Amino acid sequence: MALSDEELDRYARHLVLREIGGVGQAKIRAAKVLIVGAGGLGSPVALYLAAAGVGEIGIVDDDAVSLSNLQRQILFSTRDVGRPKVDAAAERLAALNPGVRVTPHHARLTAANAERLIAGYDIVADGSDNFETRFLLNDVCHAARKILVSAAVTEFDGQLATFKAWDKSGVYPCYRCLFSAPPPPGTVPNCSETGVLGAAAGVMGSLQALEVLKQITGMGENLAGKILITDTLAWRFRVVSLAPDPKCPLCG
Repeated sequence: MALSDEELDRYARHLVLREIGGVGQAKIRAAKVLIVGAGGLGSPVALYLAAAGVGEIGIVDDDAVSLSNLQRQILFSTRDVGRPKVDAAAERLAALNPGVRVTPHHARLTAANAERLIAGYDIVADGSDNFETRFLLNDVCHAARKILVSAAVTEFDGQLATFKAWDKSGVYPCYRCLFSAPPPPGTVPNCSETGVLGAAAGVMGSLQALEVLKQITGMGENLAGKILITDTLAWRFRVVSLAPDPKCPLCG
């Protein structure tokens, strides 16, 4: 279906990019992306994907907005404190781009609901804050043949990678090829204990949104089979190639 006059105006800066153009924008409009976690990573991901015109966006989170979230979770404002994050997020994204369909999933992603939640989406953007969810998403996305774009941020550092080991067109690892099992509970502190620079979370979330758009459109080089490692305190960015682990319990 051709772009409407309003869409031609709204996405004009995309349409003049030869790497996107009308064909790429149509792919963006047809895409369905599930964002897991409406926090410091999920906030910029949701905003940029909605602004870009991704046709359907789902957001999974069971938390409510707190005052301490606002230092980095730019989806929300002070008036949202106490509201379910997914409801406030859906309202904000609808105001930004009413042409995008946003589905709030007010739930914690678990083994019981993960397969159902991701079923209607093409790409999953993991912005969760715990290893249990990251490993679960890796396993479920692998089984369902869904592209998983996973980001993490701690203090001033971040990591970003795309996992699709099920796609045999390339030699791709899964998350378990890097980390075979979650660390023991309590051994890795969370951001409430270590702190996190809000702008650093914004950098990683913006890069995650960019990687999702690359996966949708096919433009440029993507991070399948690689990992981007950032140290914003020292301004170091590097990309490392990843090899599958032949002994991986999931994809080996």
